[in-house]
Amino acid sequence: MTLKQSSNKILFFWARDTKNTVVICLGYLVIVAITLISLSVELGAQEGKIFTVSNVHVDVTSSSSADARTKAIADGQRRAFQLLLRRLVKFDEIGQIPIMSSQEIDQYVRDFAVNNEKNSPIRYLADLTFSFKARKVRTLLRDLEVEFAETVRKPVLVLPIYDVAAAKLLWETPNPWRKAWIGLKLPVGLVPFRLPVGDLKDISIIGAEQAMSGDEPRIRAIATRYNVETVMVVRGALTTGPKGQPAISVDVISYGLYRIASLKEQKYLLEPGETVSGMLMRVAISTRNKIEDIWKEENLIKFEQGSVLAASVPILSLTDWVEVRRRLADVAIIERIELVLISRNEALINIFYLGGDEQLSLALAQADMRLEEEEGSWTLKFWRVSKELNTIKAK
Repeated sequence: MTLKQSSNKILFFWARDTKNTVVICLGYLVIVAITLISLSVELGAQEGKIFTVSNVHVDVTSSSSADARTKAIADGQRRAFQLLLRRLVKFDEIGQIPIMSSQEIDQYVRDFAVNNEKNSPIRYLADLTFSFKARKVRTLLRDLEVEFAETVRKPVLVLPIYDVAAAKLLWETPNPWRKAWIGLKLPVGLVPFRLPVGDLKDISIIGAEQAMSGDEPRIRAIATRYNVETVMVVRGALTTGPKGQPAISVDVISYGLYRIASLKEQKYLLEPGETVSGMLMRVAISTRNKIEDIWKEENLIKFEQGSVLAASVPILSLTDWVEVRRRLADVAIIERIELVLISRNEALINIFYLGGDEQLSLALAQADMRLEEEEGSWTLKFWRVSKELNTIKAK
């Protein structure tokens, strides 16, 4: 990647086609200046979305209402911090982070909000939302040498196929494998999971055999219905272990754009004292965690690898530029954007980001944007609300 030479000032594009030349006037200067100022604000605000944990329910009984409230907020804060760390860090590395007291966590809390608050003389109930300080949390993880990711993936649709006694079940009842996935309390992580409702429309679109065989038209149809670009077929086959105990073998195959790497032959045995339904729930949680870890591994923030990319952005209006700027603010690995120059149909920008070009492309795709290279120059294209790709060529 090459960085185009530029100053920190806004330049104006004098096009060969004079009809496309930007008219230099005070009003346009003000608009562009406001655009730049709000960009830096939005990049900072986006951190709040990743580092905010909502709907932490607390219910504490103590000697008094005030004491119950104090204990509830401290408990909620600890749990929210653990949920944040699980959102950012791979599950098999969470153990590298020492358990911290509520007092130690205080320094990482930006603020908190209270909803649905109820109390009695000895009891306190509420739903809490905690916002954490992004820089301090990042510093904590870096000091502990724990790698982490912040890029949120587009939602994926999960089709749980239960393979038992030579029968493959998806919508049929009972399907304890699908029931386990429905029963999961899916946290707000970096991979949002969706599950189909299983109504007559779903049944008419795709069945278990069609999902297992990778029937592309039907998979696209169910993806369209749930407005996702990736469908995961998660097959759980009930088998037996070496001692004859129940076991389950799990395969995950993804279809569509930006697929997550497949999981094959993940085998789990029934543990002592565990029911089959309990095993299926445990395995569903483990499978979900492994899928998230694969995504995190692909999107680990590489602080040691700072990069810059110069790109042109085709636009039709200032509204387009504002939308592009908003989406770029949602990309976690982008540190800042520098607007070099702008015309009626093009904006030239420098993107300062962490990681490599493939990681940037993947992160941009989650915001419905695409990088294209042609003759050594990069173009950043985006889908409007209608999902139509903006393919205007800059002159």
